[in-house]
Amino acid sequence: MQARSALFDLYGDHLRRRGGQAPVAALIRLLAPLGIAAPAVRTAVSRMVRQGWLTPVRTRAGPGYGLTTKAFARLEDAEARIYRTRQLSWSGRFDLLIVTNPTARADRERLAANLEFLGYGRLDTSSWIAPRAPGEVDEMLNDAGIRYERFSAAHAGGAAGARVMVGRAWDLTAIEAAYADFIERLTPVVRAVDAHSDDETAFAARSRLVHEWRAFLFRDPQLPASLLPDPWMGTAAAAFFDRHAGRLRPPADRFVDHCLKE
Repeated sequence: MQARSALFDLYGDHLRRRGGQAPVAALIRLLAPLGIAAPAVRTAVSRMVRQGWLTPVRTRAGPGYGLTTKAFARLEDAEARIYRTRQLSWSGRFDLLIVTNPTARADRERLAANLEFLGYGRLDTSSWIAPRAPGEVDEMLNDAGIRYERFSAAHAGGAAGARVMVGRAWDLTAIEAAYADFIERLTPVVRAVDAHSDDETAFAARSRLVHEWRAFLFRDPQLPASLLPDPWMGTAAAAFFDRHAGRLRPPADRFVDHCLKE
């Protein structure tokens, strides 16, 4: 697990609801159970400051870092998708983007990653579709200086045509395989934590669970059931995640509170 990703997980899953800031010493203590050393934490924090996700703050325990407004918005949206707290409907229309790709490869890759995170799938080099219109997309594209056109579109071929188009934009077979792999790999991790385990062990296991689950924000746009295979492996994976994330939450929270008070 990379330090930057672990920090996003930590702020999104724990610190955002505790005011969105923490002293540097606490960040180091909290990432230590994940095998991340202090120098890597400091380097990742500096990078996130440069990228506009964190800002330096003074806390009662000393120098620290807090979430920016941009980071709060991104993590709030991510939490809603991770914990499926919104009832998602589908109007039968897709959000269609035609973008002018940046010249630099790194900029193109960053654009693709941001669009995938927001739930878009690629139809071709410049065309992207999403089952819903994410509110963040215009700001993201404008901030990046990307020229684009945006449409609300329904497939002329009806549901059958929409399913074919979805199959072009997303590899549903690969997504299902990733969900099955998620359950297989995380089962021994969460089962190793029982009533006799300490809070730090539960925190580490839950952090691993959330980190692995968060990766699906870039892969699964939460398509409507009418466009998915039946049964859909994502349903079983979500139930697995909800069950164990909920079970591990209390001891993980205790560990976070302990590290913040030291």
